[in-house]
Amino acid sequence: MASLFRRVLAPNPGPMTLDGTNSYLLAAPGAASVIVVDPGPADDGHLAELAAGGHVELILLTHHHADHVEGAAALAAATGAPVRAFDAALCRNAGALVDGEVIEAAGVRLRVIATPGHTADSVCFHLAEEGAAGAVLTGDTVLGRGTTIIADPDGALGPYLRSLETLRSLGSARVLPGHGPELDDLSLVAAAYLAHRAGRLDEVRRALVDLGADASVGAVTDLVYAGTDPAVRPAAEASVRAQLAYLRAGTD
Repeated sequence: MASLFRRVLAPNPGPMTLDGTNSYLLAAPGAASVIVVDPGPADDGHLAELAAGGHVELILLTHHHADHVEGAAALAAATGAPVRAFDAALCRNAGALVDGEVIEAAGVRLRVIATPGHTADSVCFHLAEEGAAGAVLTGDTVLGRGTTIIADPDGALGPYLRSLETLRSLGSARVLPGHGPELDDLSLVAAAYLAHRAGRLDEVRRALVDLGADASVGAVTDLVYAGTDPAVRPAAEASVRAQLAYLRAGTD
């Protein structure tokens, strides 16, 4: 399976991007072209390395955040490759991705899996391999280290939990995340994410008991995410907004 993909780490490390954005080159051995997944930032050196990986047949995007898509237009212009995403506004010279669609290019076969939650347009790509669980490119839906944010109001917790259940059903597929190292066994990773979310919801429930049902996002964040690095405070607040919306809508 490893021969079907190569990770190219973008030079944009930070509190939200971890070591940087993972761009991926996908191709079967001996293929005349490659697929690029998430070109990452508009960094000339990074884009040049992606373009040097082979004739770029197709550019795929997991979601619209700039650290994944900013370089897509320049790479498309340099290579002539079409760009496809779930959000049609991000596409160039091609139609939007469809949940369940099978893409065959560069000698590989990918199935599109809509996984809303981190953002409304988040998708994963299941890289198939005959007789095996394959690998899943998860974007920011599942990270290689830590957990992702629910980017409220674009993202939402209810859809995210359903997306994690979908990923858990894929079994022991390898995880190729948008940030951080590769992981083994998507089913176990998704189960751990679900447990983490359940624990956070319990913490928010307890905070509402202490602070009152109408407690503000800031007050709940102070209690549930005490000691959080100020650099990721906005992300913590976004997740709290999503958790409160989930609970107050009676989804629980």
